[in-house]
Amino acid sequence: MSFVLRRAGQAAIVLIAAFTATFFLLQLLPGDAILIKFADPSLGLSPDQLDNIRATYGADLPWWQQYLHAGLGFLAGDFGYSTQFGTPVLTMLGEALPSTLLLAFLGLVVALVIAVLVAGLSSLARFAWLRDGLRQIPGLFVAVPVFWLGILLIQVFSFGLGWVPIVGADPVAGLILPVLTLAVPISAPLAQVLVRSIDQVQAQPFITVVRAKGAPPLWVLTRSVARNAAVPSLTIAGVLFGELVGGAVVTETVFGRTGVGRLTEQAVANQDIPVLQGVVLLSALGFVLISFAVDLVTPLIDPRQRNAARATTPRTLQEVPA
Repeated sequence: MSFVLRRAGQAAIVLIAAFTATFFLLQLLPGDAILIKFADPSLGLSPDQLDNIRATYGADLPWWQQYLHAGLGFLAGDFGYSTQFGTPVLTMLGEALPSTLLLAFLGLVVALVIAVLVAGLSSLARFAWLRDGLRQIPGLFVAVPVFWLGILLIQVFSFGLGWVPIVGADPVAGLILPVLTLAVPISAPLAQVLVRSIDQVQAQPFITVVRAKGAPPLWVLTRSVARNAAVPSLTIAGVLFGELVGGAVVTETVFGRTGVGRLTEQAVANQDIPVLQGVVLLSALGFVLISFAVDLVTPLIDPRQRNAARATTPRTLQEVPA
């Protein structure tokens, strides 16, 4: 219970910090989102009407009152209204979120598969040149810009080979290239951490004992090494959630997909501050929840952490010897 309460307190601090930083950074942006939308002479609005609209959105209040109003609204589940569309931000996020979550989930799964394949093959490779070549792949993936990779995949597999249609594709085929675009950069740090963890575990004495008993390399890797090496990769996978959201912004823009990324792009272009605040807070909440889930799953995978948690648990009076 103390662990849950401590993690809940840390989560609250992260969310408050994310909201505060977003609020003040957006307040420093030049221009006024309301004037950008409503000050068009073709709309024929008078200065008094513009003042009333600003009052409706709370834009005429001092910054500290806007901060308190927005913060209390978030606590109550009220994310405000989009200055560009006049629609509740929570409704817009609810409509855009399922598509982005599906893209992010599939991207993370494919990234894990790529990372496991690279790390496993580099560990089992008998030739040094092949092992070194496989271990250079994550560095190459890190250097590839997401937007360039998306355009390259479209050019090669859609326009060039015609394997994956872009225009008029069914929902399944339409996910192939966006998922690959999102998964390749994410797989790089996962593979790097996994390779390093496998090397560290293989250097342990108990692995030497297992090999001395005649176990084949694949059996040693899957039965003795993989479980001990998976914990750091699981931790970094939770941290990469924020990068998944950032990659989704570019990926959904390149492929013309609707989702939180496309919504963020439109909000940035129109300085739609309520939408941007909602997106940032939603991303922070997702990061906190995934990190919490990783903390709960890690002891199930790594017995050492489970035993350490038991060792720190106070003993009852019945367990204390007389």
